[in-house]
Amino acid sequence: MPDAELSVIDEVEATISTGSAEKRLETIKRVTDLFVSSAGSFNHEQIDLFGDLLERLIKTIEIRAIADVSARIALAEMSIQLAPVGQAPSSVVRRLAMNDEITIAGPVLTESARLSMEDLVEIAETKGEQHLLAVSGRWWLKEVITDALLARRYPSVSRRLVSNPGARVSAAGFAIVVAQAESDPELATETGIRVDLPSELRRQLLRNATEAVRSRLLSRAPPHLFEEIRSVIAAVAAGANREMSNVRDFTAARRLVALLKKNGELNEAALSGFARQRKYEETVAALAELSHSTIEIIRPLMQSLRDDGVLVPCKAAELSWETVSAVLESRFATGSMAPHELAKVRSQFAGMTTEDARRLLKFWQVRSSPSPSRAN
Repeated sequence: MPDAELSVIDEVEATISTGSAEKRLETIKRVTDLFVSSAGSFNHEQIDLFGDLLERLIKTIEIRAIADVSARIALAEMSIQLAPVGQAPSSVVRRLAMNDEITIAGPVLTESARLSMEDLVEIAETKGEQHLLAVSGRWWLKEVITDALLARRYPSVSRRLVSNPGARVSAAGFAIVVAQAESDPELATETGIRVDLPSELRRQLLRNATEAVRSRLLSRAPPHLFEEIRSVIAAVAAGANREMSNVRDFTAARRLVALLKKNGELNEAALSGFARQRKYEETVAALAELSHSTIEIIRPLMQSLRDDGVLVPCKAAELSWETVSAVLESRFATGSMAPHELAKVRSQFAGMTTEDARRLLKFWQVRSSPSPSRAN
């Protein structure tokens, strides 16, 4: 064994045995500097030796680092130095990566090639959001790792992964991302332009996206995806037209609702059932009856591009939000409102009083009734 190595071993042994806290920090920096400066010329045996020395030194200050800024800085600096070194001792890198302090773990999590796939999956499954964000920024990630990261369902992690061209994502992983993207326009945009996004999931994403997101996707789509995205948007627009464009006959619906009322079976549950099955005529007729209004009042509200008008008869009928949301979505032939749109409408509904809704509904009825002069 060369004299230089023996000297380092002796120094580490003395530092661990009798050295002060400051001496240990000084030694850990010196040994790290020595290793990094010559790592390319070390053989496996020498790398293992330095790994053992560094790991022993780390153990002496890890607990102290929880409360001691200087110890945390020393470990963070070691992590920064070792992260780009291809010969860094894997045991040391793994120990740094597992540290709960992100300033210590972050550099090796983001950059070190010495972490195995198993290490990264374990970290993805057990550590917090900041650690997962660091892993998500690695230049190359296999599906098994991104699956573990996405399973934790941190929106920030999902955004970083879909923005990382080196992150491979499985169909199951993309399914999680697409579900999250319904309420996250930034994520929806970044996901929609991924070339490896399965076509069916791209269609699902575009079906649930707002017009703003669809426009953004078209403006950012790479040439080879532009036509696919444009075609899907056109198909979605055609398939999700509101029911207002159809000619409606309410005769059968009127009879059914009248019969339910006569039998004492016309209630919120009946309306909810019609709405969830997207039985448009029955939904309109039942809502008109429960709100003490008319089909002639309710149908224009259901046809309107605004959502707030429908809330008035729903509040007048004292419906629960679950039924209201079903009524809102029954206006569409296919598809559904985005979660953030429903949240906005729900806030409006909560701020409306039953008395005000009934007063407004009565005003609409009076206004829509023919005046005596027009009736004659």
